[in-house]
Amino acid sequence: MTDGTCVFCAIVRGQEAASIVYVDETVVAFMDRFPVTRGHLLVVPRAHAVGLEDLDAADGVRVWETGRELARALRRSGIPCDGINLLLCDGEAANQSVFHVHLHVIPRTAGDGWSDLTHHAPERERALLDADAEVIRRALAMDRG
Repeated sequence: MTDGTCVFCAIVRGQEAASIVYVDETVVAFMDRFPVTRGHLLVVPRAHAVGLEDLDAADGVRVWETGRELARALRRSGIPCDGINLLLCDGEAANQSVFHVHLHVIPRTAGDGWSDLTHHAPERERALLDADAEVIRRALAMDRG
């Protein structure tokens, strides 16, 4: 539950101004007030969930389905859009700034000035990748019972 201070919950309840693009019984999608590019959208579940761990699975499916539908709409909208980034930041270390799950749907064009997604890390050794995969598989099995 929200403590009454979540801006996205206020938007969902209609108590905070937002440029709404889409609404259904599970999600609300609206324009980001601080867009990376023109057309930058946010998709939020109506039910408050701080992070992915708190998100109802069915709500999560609907968030991603809506993100896909909006990406398709952006390509047809006339807003410059040669590509799309779908971005979900989960936790402070991942740059989550509003602690209500939200999916960014960001239209991209060549030279749009947002190049922070570049990543130049060295290739990780196969043995280390295999060991990490095993640890994650064990954790997944524990979650599934």
